[in-house]
Amino acid sequence: MKRQAIILGIAALAGLLAACGKKEETLSLLVWEGYADPNFVHAFEEGHHCKVVASYMGSSDELVAKLRGGSASNYDVISPSSDVATSIARANLAAPLDLSKLPSYSQLSSKLRESPLVKLNGQTYGVPFMWGPNPLLYDTAVFAQPPDSWRVFWEPKFRSKVSVWDELSTLYMAAQILGYDKPDPGHLYNLSDAELDAVKKKLLELKPNIRKMWATGGELTNLFQNHEVVLAMGWPLMTTQLRKLNFPIGETIPKENTTGWIDHLVITAASARKELAHAFLEYMIEAQTQKLVTDVTHYTPANPAAAQFLTPDEKKGLHLDDPDAYMQRIYFWQDVPRRAKYNEIWNEVKAAQ
Repeated sequence: MKRQAIILGIAALAGLLAACGKKEETLSLLVWEGYADPNFVHAFEEGHHCKVVASYMGSSDELVAKLRGGSASNYDVISPSSDVATSIARANLAAPLDLSKLPSYSQLSSKLRESPLVKLNGQTYGVPFMWGPNPLLYDTAVFAQPPDSWRVFWEPKFRSKVSVWDELSTLYMAAQILGYDKPDPGHLYNLSDAELDAVKKKLLELKPNIRKMWATGGELTNLFQNHEVVLAMGWPLMTTQLRKLNFPIGETIPKENTTGWIDHLVITAASARKELAHAFLEYMIEAQTQKLVTDVTHYTPANPAAAQFLTPDEKKGLHLDDPDAYMQRIYFWQDVPRRAKYNEIWNEVKAAQ
């Protein structure tokens, strides 16, 4: 009896040591900040007995540089925006998805799902995740009515009172002022040299009014809080942050409309954990997770079914009451074939005194 107990004890210990020796799988992300928050990632880790580790990118160009620079094998899942998603798929840096492993995919907004951005040769390379516009933000203590045009940025009375995003979206906005989005909004992403020169000239005229070009959401929030600026191009995230601080912030899409982004979740071609990565994508596009992501980021979920977990006010604030109508006002970023030239023009604008 004693001998049997010893044998059972040794067997139990061997099992325990084997379990301890089993290495926990780690899923590595390179995503926008807020997309790996413990509020929603922890449940996935527990359910799949794995660890999710995230690195954050500051721009689309940074993401592409890291993937092309040989770091692709360091990451399993990335979150490219609609301006670089196509080029990443075309460069064979993304893995084609097995949609049979993503049952929630069919719930996603048909407009986003049918976009050609992450489709190539009959394969799908990413799932739409979150989306939003680059709206005009304004101090309601200064403006009794929402400004109706981006042209307000150029008014002399707002000298040193405007902030623009240190990103190509500011270049797109100037192109809209010049009418280069007519009749085809997609032309914003394929401007000629002459058009880019005109955009540069228009932005150089704006420079006296620019207090600062912001790079992070926190920077812009602080600029408004400190009453350094009264106008800016921003994100819905800043609007929400400032309202929580009881700052009189307004948000509008002017008559010219605005650009915006669709962030996708993509599995890298170099990932050695594609099965776990598919499970992560499915978890992240499920309606309940999408609601949790929205709680953290205040971006609009790609899965309209998330609306069932939101209050009427939250639904309205995220434009889930009529997302298709709202999307009509947003020219979502597209692939920019001459991105290097666009960056060159933008850098010249920034460097000009």
